[in-house]
Amino acid sequence: MANKAFQSAGKKPGLQVWRVEKMDLSPVPNEFHGNFFTGDSYILVHTSDSKRPSYNIHAWHGNEASADERGCAAIFMTQLDDFMGQSPRQYVEFQNEESKTFMSYFRRGIQYKQGGVKSGFKHATTNESNVKRLLHVKGRRTIRAREVDLTWASFNKGDCFIIDLGKMIYHWSGSQSNRFERLKTTQLANEIRDNERKGRADVELIVEGEEPEEVIQALGPQPELSDAVCDSDASADTANKNKSSLYVISDATGSMTSTVVAAKNPFKQDMLSQKECYILDNGGDKKIFVWKGRDANKDERKAAYAAAEKFIKDKKYARNTQVQIMAAGGETALFKDFFFNWLDKDETTGSGEVYTIGQIAVVKQIPFDSSTLHCNQEMAAQYGMVDNGSGKVEIWRVEKGETVPVNPSTYGQFFGGDCYLLKYTYNTGGRDMHIIYTWQGRKCSKDELAASAFLTVRLDDSLGGAATQVRVTQGQEPPHLVSIFKDKPLVIHLGGTCREHGESKPASTRLFHIRQSFTKATRAVEVLPTASSLNSNDVFVLKASNSLFTWKGKGATPEEMAAAKYVAGLLGGTPSEVQELQEPAAFWDSLGGRKEYQTSLNLQRTIRPPRLFGCSNKIGRLIAEEVLGEFTQLDLLPDDVMILDTWDQIYLWIGKEANECEKAGSAKIADEYVESDPSGRCGLSVSTIKQGAEPPSFTGWFHGWDPKMWDNL
Repeated sequence: MANKAFQSAGKKPGLQVWRVEKMDLSPVPNEFHGNFFTGDSYILVHTSDSKRPSYNIHAWHGNEASADERGCAAIFMTQLDDFMGQSPRQYVEFQNEESKTFMSYFRRGIQYKQGGVKSGFKHATTNESNVKRLLHVKGRRTIRAREVDLTWASFNKGDCFIIDLGKMIYHWSGSQSNRFERLKTTQLANEIRDNERKGRADVELIVEGEEPEEVIQALGPQPELSDAVCDSDASADTANKNKSSLYVISDATGSMTSTVVAAKNPFKQDMLSQKECYILDNGGDKKIFVWKGRDANKDERKAAYAAAEKFIKDKKYARNTQVQIMAAGGETALFKDFFFNWLDKDETTGSGEVYTIGQIAVVKQIPFDSSTLHCNQEMAAQYGMVDNGSGKVEIWRVEKGETVPVNPSTYGQFFGGDCYLLKYTYNTGGRDMHIIYTWQGRKCSKDELAASAFLTVRLDDSLGGAATQVRVTQGQEPPHLVSIFKDKPLVIHLGGTCREHGESKPASTRLFHIRQSFTKATRAVEVLPTASSLNSNDVFVLKASNSLFTWKGKGATPEEMAAAKYVAGLLGGTPSEVQELQEPAAFWDSLGGRKEYQTSLNLQRTIRPPRLFGCSNKIGRLIAEEVLGEFTQLDLLPDDVMILDTWDQIYLWIGKEANECEKAGSAKIADEYVESDPSGRCGLSVSTIKQGAEPPSFTGWFHGWDPKMWDNL
């Protein structure tokens, strides 16, 4: 009999989390997603919001989880996969060793908490003033916060820590810590304040040697602290990290056996038969993949996880070796990387019908369209909409620590240098409900960021403390926020506003970059009015003193053109439509003359999405950490060397603050990256780019590129 928790699995896009408790599954509230007790095991299901949704099932084990809990989680994962028609991908995750797919669900990082079910610890909101704990924060892109003993012995000069004392949350920075790590720690401290304390706590930044009295009382006098400490896994041997072997598995003899198909990668795709199941052994990197052919023996498919466990035991691999299980057609990007020139069956629509849910009621999938969210109930439900987007909207701008009402005629328009509060009221079951969106511009000040958090709590208090709070970063607006403005695109202006002087005076020449995201949300972002800002994939609106143009790139979509018409209306006048390569002289004159710009159409029809990595050789070898999710220009850190991999081209970006060793060895870093690629790519062109001198072929991969972004960091 299926567990009752399975009934809701995969019904709508997003993440669902359960903790294994006394041989059963207990749901974890949304506000505690990303928090894990180290003595427990968890089951997670992630459902994509694509036209044909895909499903990932994860079993996560803490370092102190018991053998019974681990075994129980494995059973639940197998049962859930069977319940969903054996189509989901399955992952076995371990504390500190989580897959990139797992970490991508938690953009702001994860927390490891001491204790577990047996210790009586629960996922519950903590408003108590007597909370005392210490979190050690590690990572600059993939953030992990581990609860450690609240004592000076846990500290060092090179890292950041969160001293959580209930009503006060202190972000402590060591004297040798990195400013970008400090930024991520502040974000995590804010998450604790907003989610665990429901905004009823204060966050204060303190530095080594300047601790307030409350911290001294909790920790005692500060002794001499140790210097920065390298991660133990940072110096591990990676010589065999990307080497793998391929095995076919069979139970024809009555017990599961494995036979070598290919001893080394890259593999050929036709080595995989739909009538068989296979294990791809990447044990050198503590990863095992199980691939299930569409026509393989039913018992072999069902026993995929058991086969992987036996394989790990026979090979004497570490107990925390990751396992990924996938059905044919549902291969992960990491799995495909081990094959030379992997081709998908249906490259335009993805993995096809393999993701259709089996025993769960099938819902007709509808493409996301922001212009019809307010009238299409079925689509709204699929995209996690609380209603049809027609509720009451009120918007305020943050000015000098207070809120100033925004004119309703300008709703949907934001300034990138400001913060806004948006209150959305809708009715359900005869009762008014509220959502508070806190929108934070990319160039807003630190004071405005702090004020927006305080004002959000104050607004929530005025609503009885029951509102849903959603912090939104420019460029990452959720579908429901997009739906509120009906068929209008989100418009982001350069500059900011203030009560004394009003809006920033617009420049005489203005250029708006219009792009539709993969969720069909259309944004118009004002960029520098220069020809190098253009992009063949998109649409632009150019406003000059005596002219107004709509520039249509070769890869433009009808939705982007419709958004351009709206933006042109905001700017005033009737635009002249200009096709790419048919521009009049007046168009180029308004932009200061012709310049190179991004002309590749790969953004529109790429099958393999671009990937961004932060690279370092500070400890004597190459470390590449991938930026998870949809990357932005903010992910380019000036003290790093970054690799942008667009599959056919490699870009090596060198930050101004990268160390001299990295700068001098940048070419070697690129060579090592290509050589370590398990797909066997070779002969790729590598372009080395310096911060501040990025060509259009590079900036075109980033929406709304701002060459002045780093000036104020």
